[in-house]
Amino acid sequence: MVHESSCCGPKPSSCCEPQEKTCCGSHSGPSLSPASNSLQGIAEPKATNRSHWVSLRIEAMDCPTEERLIRDAFAKLDAVEALEFNLMQRVLRVRHRYADAEPLKAQISRLGMQAVETGQRDKQATPIPAKKSWWPLGAGLIAALAAEVCEWLGGVPEIAVALLALLAIAMAGVPAYRKGWIAIKHCTLNINALMSIAVTGALLIGHWPEAAMVSVLFAIAEVIEAQSLDRARTAIQGLMALAPESATVRHANGTWSTLPAKDVKLDALVRVKPGERIALDGQVETGHSSVNQAPITGESLPVDKVPGDRLFAGTINGEGSLEYRVTRRADDSTLARIIHAVEQAQGVRAPTQRFVDRFSRIYTPAVVLIAMAIAIFPPLFGWGGWLDWLYKGLVLLVIACPCALVISTPVTIVSGLSAAARRGILVKGGTFLEQGRLLQWIALDKTGTLTQGKPHVVERILLTEHDRAALEWAASLSARSDHPISQALSHALLKEGMAVKEVKEFAARPGQGVQGRISDQVYFLGNRRLLESLGLASHSLWQRIEELEQKGQSVVALADEQQVLALFVIADQVRETSREAIAALHALGVKTMVLSGDNPHSVSRIAEQVGIDEAHGSLLPEDKLSILQRKQKNSAVIGMVGDGINDAPALAQANIGFAMGAAGTDTAIETADVALMDDDLRKLPDFIRLSRSTYRILMQNIALALGIKAIFLILTLMGEATLWMAVFADMGTSLLVVANGLRLIRHR
Repeated sequence: MVHESSCCGPKPSSCCEPQEKTCCGSHSGPSLSPASNSLQGIAEPKATNRSHWVSLRIEAMDCPTEERLIRDAFAKLDAVEALEFNLMQRVLRVRHRYADAEPLKAQISRLGMQAVETGQRDKQATPIPAKKSWWPLGAGLIAALAAEVCEWLGGVPEIAVALLALLAIAMAGVPAYRKGWIAIKHCTLNINALMSIAVTGALLIGHWPEAAMVSVLFAIAEVIEAQSLDRARTAIQGLMALAPESATVRHANGTWSTLPAKDVKLDALVRVKPGERIALDGQVETGHSSVNQAPITGESLPVDKVPGDRLFAGTINGEGSLEYRVTRRADDSTLARIIHAVEQAQGVRAPTQRFVDRFSRIYTPAVVLIAMAIAIFPPLFGWGGWLDWLYKGLVLLVIACPCALVISTPVTIVSGLSAAARRGILVKGGTFLEQGRLLQWIALDKTGTLTQGKPHVVERILLTEHDRAALEWAASLSARSDHPISQALSHALLKEGMAVKEVKEFAARPGQGVQGRISDQVYFLGNRRLLESLGLASHSLWQRIEELEQKGQSVVALADEQQVLALFVIADQVRETSREAIAALHALGVKTMVLSGDNPHSVSRIAEQVGIDEAHGSLLPEDKLSILQRKQKNSAVIGMVGDGINDAPALAQANIGFAMGAAGTDTAIETADVALMDDDLRKLPDFIRLSRSTYRILMQNIALALGIKAIFLILTLMGEATLWMAVFADMGTSLLVVANGLRLIRHR
């Protein structure tokens, strides 16, 4: 119930029920079955052969009732193929075959609502609530209070009381009457319809002051609740304001000028002064400074930036001046992608929300039937007067709407999503936010996750007389691989001036290494499993490799088709935050294991250093997958932490896939269930704690909503409840659950 409607509260929704790991908001909805070729008796505009999407902002669309009205109306249009609803953002996406969106706007207008086209990525994607004038409500409240006072004092002509009541209803209740009539015409019982019936019934049985007060209280509560909900609706949009609207750009003639950020082109050179906010994503060209990246990654300490480092829009430059090359336009920055991802996540209903939605479909008709039975059957059997029981039935009509119940879940989920995003945790849907509390195991990759991901060469053992040639072969192969260990080897060898030769027929050997042809000779670069598959290592060489691995070091071998040519000993350091993160997970009752393709000795040593429960090394991607499957067969709920690209099968198999260091990584932001925007593993226990808090508040809100409804149901049957008390119960409970849900935004 936000601003324009109050049947059951705003709820992120989309055209389909999301599955366990599917973001419904990112997929098209089911095709609509056309019911007719007319727009309520008016010829449908001519459609084209090509379909396209349009986004419409509808201020009055914030409830499943409006969704049903729109869905039923659009089902009559042949040219409408699919719908996607985001009720929390009040945005409807339509795939249609009209030349423009005017026929869609006209159909929405016939439902008593107005639609405005809007882009998906601009700053105005979130609706700006229209300001409502307070003076009619004030005048209505004064008239309603005057009617109550006249009734209480007595001696005032009833016609005067009736006129005051009608004046109050005219000033405050007309919008609800208008929307209630639209709902009734479409055979829908929303709060506006129920309130209209209740107020009309009270007038017919002579309860003039009470009908007026109910109408005014309902209108006031609706406005207050709208303002509260706008806070949840726009919580994440506060991040967008962090990016400046202008940037200082260098022109071709060497001069500098200030341009709107949205007009700055890719590859432009931008200057940022000390203390300024960075307007666009880019790469440092000149200068040295520290940058506060908290809005993107949630890091508490500034990060040093030197030429070649990445910058993110919305972050804050420190003490130095920087010049950087723009790598993303303003509407495609990492900050904009985060906001877009959270807005899409609002369209994925959490399990509790889906349950509440199903329950509310049964609850409202059931209570309406009970209200009708109470108004009709007791007086039929002579158990009281008709007017008394009719009044009780009207009270129950007000209680019938599940506003507080349905509103409690989306506000809580959106607040949780926003709180996570502000801490550098990007959750791709309410399903994963709620499911995080159930995690029993966290599986982690080793390199780049538990360790710093910046291994370095500590020793090299050359086993051939062609020393420099072997080093150049290793440099050529490692330069083509994106694995952190290969990158470390390549960096070390190139630093020594080794030439990179042309590599033909380059191919990756999953879980082993790489191979390629250099000067008509095939060379291999990889781990001990690669040597086993080639059958090249001697017994003495195996012993040497074993000794190195028992020290927790990794060994990379270079070989041709006949012999091993060189060994490179690689070491990586454990992240300082890994031990703290694992200890926090254990304190939450979550067990941990490391899954790595590295040698078992190195993996076990790292696991022992940080306190991990289980260590598994020498794993191929399919081995990691099978380990997770075995755990899940025993009903374990598992999260897998990787880089969002490697270990894809294991990340997909896990109940929740976590991508590490996702800032600026398109694939991770788009595909991960949860993206940790920096490399701090302490965000894992933070996420689980937030998930548990979210679920706890969800249960509190459901208990409050149902509990207060049940109390007033009993009071009504006892004859103790009045219409205005019922309004207070309904609206008060809605405000209470909204305030409770908003607490998550400030979650610590």
